[in-house]
Amino acid sequence: MHHEYDFSNARKNSYASMLKKPITIRLDEDSVSYFKTISEEVGIPYQGLINLYLRDWAASNKKLNLSRKSSKKE
Repeated sequence: MHHEYDFSNARKNSYASMLKKPITIRLDEDSVSYFKTISEEVGIPYQGLINLYLRDWAASNKKLNLSRKSSKKE
């Protein structure tokens, strides 16, 4: 192994823009438990599993219906 390396001709990592970004997100305990249980079954970390679910949801261009139906009292 060399004592010194010459990085003067090094190129920027083209995959660096595709790296994951650490964030803080608040999830309810039931959701976290759900993903932890599944992650143990499939053998991948639960954070990665949540990422896969979100990526699949986004790739499918799915949208949540957040509108509330008004219930009229008669």
